[in-house]
Amino acid sequence: MTTTRIIGIDPGIARMGYGIVEQSANRLRAVAFGCLETKPELSTSERLALLYRELTAIVQRHQPEVMVVEELFLGRNTTTAFTVGQARGVALLAGAHANLECAEYTPVQVKLAVAGYGRADKQQVQDMVRFLLGLPERPRPDDAADALAVAITHAHTARPGSAWDFLRSGKWGRRA
Repeated sequence: MTTTRIIGIDPGIARMGYGIVEQSANRLRAVAFGCLETKPELSTSERLALLYRELTAIVQRHQPEVMVVEELFLGRNTTTAFTVGQARGVALLAGAHANLECAEYTPVQVKLAVAGYGRADKQQVQDMVRFLLGLPERPRPDDAADALAVAITHAHTARPGSAWDFLRSGKWGRRA
């Protein structure tokens, strides 16, 4: 039985959530989760460097095989979107430097894979993360719970023979 460690990332420059999940067959287990935080008085480059160093240390400590980063949801604040995009880039760079397989999922894909509904609210997703990982309570902070959800999404969707694998194949739309 193979075991795979997946690190999920909820990107942000002020707070970057991370969650490491171990998948063995159909079982999922939370290995570690938390939040990397940077101070607003630091320059953007200092904040990004700090995130890179801390994320690299977490990857070295926990040795995941896969890094999954949530894709950027473009809201109204373009300044925030740019800085979150920079944080995403730092996370992907850390994964690439560690020779990890990297994947990305949209917030709708994460909600659908974890809660079964693409418009699930934050509490529904957090409750399902708690349930799927057998945790005694919702993971805190929210950024860590979101990162665990991203890792769970990859565990559910990347398996050969999964429903997602079938949907991605395009075979479901063909007539015999």
